Amino acid sequence: MKHITLLLPLALLGACGEEPAPEPAPVETTAAEPVASLPATDQNYFTEKFAATCEGAEPVSTAVCRRAMGADTVSCEFGLGEDEYMRHDATLEANEDGSDWMLADAEALCAEHGAHHVDS
Repeated sequence: MKHITLLLPLALLGACGEEPAPEPAPVETTAAEPVASLPATDQNYFTEKFAATCEGAEPVSTAVCRRAMGADTVSCEFGLGEDEYMRHDATLEANEDGSDWMLADAEALCAEHGAHHVDS
């Protein structure tokens, strides 16, 4: 047992004399392009987006939008005019460059609510 305890310090001293391993060569990295962040989809945002997309529709009186984490779509329920209940559904989807939301199938949605679809 005494031989092992004497050899251990010698082995540690021997390891100290070794040259350190060379540092790895730096790897070239390209700068990540900035990721566009989509705006929050609260009631005010949906109200403005609906009004801008569906000209002539009754104004949104109430709205709730839900987005699953990382999803490219948002589900919204909303009420129009004097109606305090959310009787209507819409989907917002990310535009081509991922910088803003747009109403999915906007032409049909606007027609359903007696409005004219405005191209953004």
